[in-house]
Amino acid sequence: MKTVSNWKSLLGGIAFTFLLAGLGYLLYLLPGFHLVGQMACAIMIAILYRQFFGYPEAIRPGIAFSSKRLLRIAIILYGLKLNIETVLRDGLGLLLRDVGVILFAIGFTIWLAKRLKANPMISLLLGIGTGVCGAAAIAAVAPIVKSKDEDTAISVGIIAMMGTVFAIVYTILRTILPLDDLHYGMWSGISLHEIAHVVLAAAPGGDDALAIALLAKLGRVFLLVPLCFVLFFIMKRRTRNTDSDNAKIEFPWFLLGFILLSVLGSYVFGHSIPVTDAWMNRIFTLTAWILTAAMVGLGLNVSLADLKQKALRPLIAMTCTSVLLSVIAYFII
Repeated sequence: MKTVSNWKSLLGGIAFTFLLAGLGYLLYLLPGFHLVGQMACAIMIAILYRQFFGYPEAIRPGIAFSSKRLLRIAIILYGLKLNIETVLRDGLGLLLRDVGVILFAIGFTIWLAKRLKANPMISLLLGIGTGVCGAAAIAAVAPIVKSKDEDTAISVGIIAMMGTVFAIVYTILRTILPLDDLHYGMWSGISLHEIAHVVLAAAPGGDDALAIALLAKLGRVFLLVPLCFVLFFIMKRRTRNTDSDNAKIEFPWFLLGFILLSVLGSYVFGHSIPVTDAWMNRIFTLTAWILTAAMVGLGLNVSLADLKQKALRPLIAMTCTSVLLSVIAYFII
């Protein structure tokens, strides 16, 4: 009976996260909310549910499964979005700029956060999300740096919100700045937060602008893998002399899955093994739903009472970094 009860709790929790993800999708369909994105809408619903109804303790195992296991599965599947061949063939010049963008975003955010006495973990995650690829980067590094679920959810919510704001501002600036479509697309891809934000900003510039923007963004996604391994070795070194099991850093095995699917997507699918664009789009849709359900699990751990105290100063640090990054990227394209 206990085993049956455990399975019900597990499956019930997983189903609940997908239910809230579905409600997030319905909210996303409403006018105005499509700019925010399904993931951010679902996180907002999860946070509000927690404040009004409390944490659903009866199904905690399933919610924890979504926020941890499903999160890793989503990151592995996300590897299919990275075309290594395209990055290495056409994007090496952009890749060098991407390295500088990532180093600046993380370094400056951490530096400013220290001076603002901001929450160090949220600031670190926001710096990584700003420099690399938004929520996906935050989700990938969170288990490596041992971020609390609440801090991860807060960081994802902030990056989704601010990335949307910046993408909209970019579309307005496009009509003012003396940039041709190609350089505008490059600027968007180098400096904006998530792939969705890059698409939102670059699409008005036409197909060429969107293509170069996505190429620049793919370079930043490509650099997520070495960044994760660097963070892993840094954390491992810090905890080398600590005997506590809680302090030990597990090897991020899910990154090997990310790399494997990146290789398959770049050199096998569509080459040796024919895979249609329709099937790839279905996989990307599934990935988005799994990642959204995982973020719901994280969002259910957020307490609004702590949100203002924890999030305001990291938000200020991340916003300042994003503005400076946009200015610097404008002059290096």
